[in-house]
Amino acid sequence: MSEAYAMVSLVEQGHAEQNEVARAFDCSTRTVRRYQQRFAAGGLPALARTNGYPKGRPRLPQARDRTVSRLKAEGRPNGEIARRFGITEKAIRKQLKRLGWQEQGPVQPLLLLEGGSDPNLSASQNAPLRAAIAPAAPASDPNLSAFIERPSRDHNPADRSIDRFLARSGLLHDAAPVFRSSAAVPRAGVLLAIPVLLKTGVFDCASAVYGDIGPAFYGLRTTVLTMLLMALLRIKRPEALKEHAPAELGRLLGLDRAPEVKTLRRKLTLLAAFNRAVPFGRELARQRVRTHSGAMGFLYLDGHVRVYHGKHQIPKAHVTRMRISMPATSDYWVNDQGGEPLFVVTAEANEGLAHMLPPVLAELRGLVGERRVTVVFDRGGWSPKLFIAIIAQGFDILTYRKGRCRRIPPGHFRDCAAVIDNREVAYRLADQGVWLLGGRLRLRQVTRLGDDGHQTHVITSRRDLPTIEVAYRMFERWRQENFFKYLREEYALDALTDYQLDPANPERTVPNPLRKNMDRKLLEAKLELQELASKYGLDAFTSVEAKRRTMRGFKIAASETGRAIAAAELRVARLKRRCARLPLRVPVTQVVNGVVVRLSTERKHLTNCLKMVAYQAESELAGLIARHYRRAGDEGRTLMQSALASTADLIVTDTEMVVVLAPMSSAHRTRAVSALCAELTAQAAVFPGTKLKLRYKVADPV
Repeated sequence: MSEAYAMVSLVEQGHAEQNEVARAFDCSTRTVRRYQQRFAAGGLPALARTNGYPKGRPRLPQARDRTVSRLKAEGRPNGEIARRFGITEKAIRKQLKRLGWQEQGPVQPLLLLEGGSDPNLSASQNAPLRAAIAPAAPASDPNLSAFIERPSRDHNPADRSIDRFLARSGLLHDAAPVFRSSAAVPRAGVLLAIPVLLKTGVFDCASAVYGDIGPAFYGLRTTVLTMLLMALLRIKRPEALKEHAPAELGRLLGLDRAPEVKTLRRKLTLLAAFNRAVPFGRELARQRVRTHSGAMGFLYLDGHVRVYHGKHQIPKAHVTRMRISMPATSDYWVNDQGGEPLFVVTAEANEGLAHMLPPVLAELRGLVGERRVTVVFDRGGWSPKLFIAIIAQGFDILTYRKGRCRRIPPGHFRDCAAVIDNREVAYRLADQGVWLLGGRLRLRQVTRLGDDGHQTHVITSRRDLPTIEVAYRMFERWRQENFFKYLREEYALDALTDYQLDPANPERTVPNPLRKNMDRKLLEAKLELQELASKYGLDAFTSVEAKRRTMRGFKIAASETGRAIAAAELRVARLKRRCARLPLRVPVTQVVNGVVVRLSTERKHLTNCLKMVAYQAESELAGLIARHYRRAGDEGRTLMQSALASTADLIVTDTEMVVVLAPMSSAHRTRAVSALCAELTAQAAVFPGTKLKLRYKVADPV
């Protein structure tokens, strides 16, 4: 306290300046000013307070943060918000800054808009600023986002200070890409995917669904393109951006820097706040149906379980690949005839395939219209009663038969061979009709006889297909399993995008855990009874007739086992009665302690849609290169990964950008990629946000 009073006295009595006192006492001038304020407010006792946050003074509650954010969003000035809480306007500005609000300085933009100059900048620096702001928004509505596709005023691609200034001022909604000629740009081969990404319509769909995300240097188009290129480059989650230089990735986007981890996560949170991931996925699927209508004849439906290892209590699901039930979220994917993903639906509480078929098919009907589609699924969707409803809705079914059925004699099978989808297939098949539900449902059954004698029964409502094609389409369901495995390993399909929770339906029912325990006890009692009965029968079989000539004598000798059997039968009967009184399902609120929650689905659904588009683009490229690469069936995707991750030179003119890829590891791979480059160049694609036509070629080997 005495030292602080000495500092205050020296300054206030005019013996020294604040800077001089700070240097003499080895502290900052801010400390000296703080002591002066304390002394003026409370005298010497105020100088005795220790450093740090004052003890006993409450921290700002979260409710104040929410209220301040709401008032600021309503357009209230900082002074009014400060008066409402009884604090200073400076405190409100600090709180808003901590909450992420960007203060827009009104003085400098107004001076520039009026044609003035900034005294802090030179004449050469003021000129481009005035030119950048000169084409203001239309006078009819100054609030319109007229700057979304405006060309950049920055001439140096490595310095985007003017565009960043405009974004901070609220005058720019997405920075336009600016490229320059560069040699050996790392991973520039990923630009091969731009033409096929444009064909998916992902940018148009994003613009139609989300519209605009407000003033930003990294706008909607840039955010979507960043996520797509990250997926193709196997940067599997935003946190992985820490391992890559932002300047290098920015050169692929036409920016000085790519968005970093916190920026990209903030953009995803902003998009999730729109709550439009499902309409976005629906628009992508509708675009896919329009451009690939020939692949919609057979659609494969299957569920994928994403295991959750966190601390929250969420519903469990059976994980087939791990053969155990674990907390998880079930996603149901629909893939087209070629195995490409079409759309995905997240189950509310891990409902089975039979429960999810009606809503998924209702979604599907809105996409494909009135055309008749064959839906292919596994035994999880087996329900003859449901089949009647599905067929009545204009769908055909193709699935495995579930349950026991009569074996077909070997003489009914015949060898079948054909070429389907450029693939030679051969099976040993039997074809016959079957009646289900007591004759109410008649279907067709195609049975395959394996080399080991196993019979696999396939059920379908299609009677116009050849027998071998029915079997082929059913067994091609494994394409979807391979798709799940590929996305899980290459695109981190199971990775969490956030740790947020959403409230779940508390009225839904779950299996009664008391009934489950009672069933376990009943099973144990039945096993005990069965073991005693077996012992009793074995004793009767080994009984010596000379010692016990009558059954009465045997019962007397085995009376102890008989009494145990009677007691076990009474226990089984008693447990059966108790089981019958227990309901099979109960409300989830009787099982879960606390609030019923589920994992947040909005950001995960959005990232799933973007990964789906990236996979479709990769498949399109692999299909294009298949005509020029003999081993495309085995190595097509591997070759495309190498090409997308390769180094390339960029040659930029006023009208086009030439991407010159480095040669591949071998001559025949280089020739295949060169042919692919020629096909992509013929599409005359334009890089999103620019007028630069894209041309591709491979450099000559050294």
